[in-house]
Amino acid sequence: MLVSSKISVQKSTRKAQIFNASLELMRRMGYLSTSMRDIASAVKMEAASLYNHISGKEVILSETCFLMAEQLLKGLAEVNDIYFNPIEKLSLAVKNHVKVLTENTHAGWVFVHEWRNLSEENRIRFVALRDEYEKGFTTILKQGEDEGVFQDVNNKFAVLTILASLNWVVEWYKPQGDMTPEQIAEKLTEFILSGLKKENN
Repeated sequence: MLVSSKISVQKSTRKAQIFNASLELMRRMGYLSTSMRDIASAVKMEAASLYNHISGKEVILSETCFLMAEQLLKGLAEVNDIYFNPIEKLSLAVKNHVKVLTENTHAGWVFVHEWRNLSEENRIRFVALRDEYEKGFTTILKQGEDEGVFQDVNNKFAVLTILASLNWVVEWYKPQGDMTPEQIAEKLTEFILSGLKKENN
């Protein structure tokens, strides 16, 4: 599947085509307005045949959201498990976040905007993962405060502001644009640190 390079080996080529076409439609039309008939038309299949590959569009949304959430959490856990100073940790966390969102721009957009349309059970699971991810960023900020590197700020507000800035990338990033994901991550890190670092650091 081409939602990200990490799962390309897990899906047949046909299923990868269905997922990618579906995500493009969901980004352009919205999840609720995208029907199985729309997806079937996009991949030149009969609607009835589409169900041989996926049971419904919820599968596409849930697999995309949970896969990307897992990738974000794994990257952040690796940052927090190895000792770096808080500035390095924040830089690496930002880089991982931008990388995951930009590997597939349609998937990134759907992940950021359409998770609210998950089924109730999946939405509860997703929110729990999101909360865990926010705690990982809070850990970095708290370390920075304890070490006298970051200002004493409202960590909840700061983390939500940081994540909003990072998620904003899905609105404008284009693979053929002037900036690479790495360059974007560097600029965002500089911007975030300008509001966090103490003046003597």
